Amino acid sequence: MGQASFPEMYERWLVGPLFRPWAEATFEELKLSPGHRVLDIACGTGIVARVARERLGAAGYVVGIDINVDMLAVARTVAPDIDWRVGNAGALPLRDREQFDVVVCQQGLQFFPDKPAAAAQMRRALAQGGRLAVATWRPDEEIPFFRDLRRVAERLLGPIVDLRHSFGNAALIEALLRDAGFHDVRSRTISRRIRFEDGAPLLRLNTMALVGMSAAGKAMADQERKRVVEDIVGGSAPVLQSYADGSGVAFELSSNLVTAKG
Repeated sequence: MGQASFPEMYERWLVGPLFRPWAEATFEELKLSPGHRVLDIACGTGIVARVARERLGAAGYVVGIDINVDMLAVARTVAPDIDWRVGNAGALPLRDREQFDVVVCQQGLQFFPDKPAAAAQMRRALAQGGRLAVATWRPDEEIPFFRDLRRVAERLLGPIVDLRHSFGNAALIEALLRDAGFHDVRSRTISRRIRFEDGAPLLRLNTMALVGMSAAGKAMADQERKRVVEDIVGGSAPVLQSYADGSGVAFELSSNLVTAKG
């Protein structure tokens, strides 16, 4: 994995197999039309915005917003024709009276410290009659692959609250959106079999995330953190092997998809 930055590794190793399937599922649900204006909130390196651009072509306008300037730097390199903006989900950097026909937040809501403020901003950004889609991973107890990897890490780190799976209760998302003024709020669970041609980068990036989210990991100096990552990666080999699929690794993954109208 060399000296690549985390956003570069995220884009290279995770986006295609892990995030693109859900972006495609979202737009299968929302049915984009020519001329639609699309906003991707917490866009990361921009896979949702890019799938929207693929489906709309020149007959649409796509904006991606993220708080992480390094993620956006990768997004701009991959798709320079999209309007990428630095901004906080709780105070979206929108132009005067700017609104969108479709607003999407894929795997971002669970990380927002002020979820009601973010939901209010989503409502502000959505045009009358527009459609919103929010996706959050289901709890990792329902996803054995990530649950098993977390349990290996916890042997060295103690209990870990995995923020990626921390807002998996669809009823809570529905209530949040209704309180923000959305209507026709609906949710369903989407499951996919995800396959990585090489499981090693996924394992390492997932381990880095788990260590970073743990109380013990946050207290460590850099060298100790790196050593612990190596120990956990080594200890996780049997888990990876149990999900082997030929030369790669495959597992079932499920996400909430909550839709609403403005």
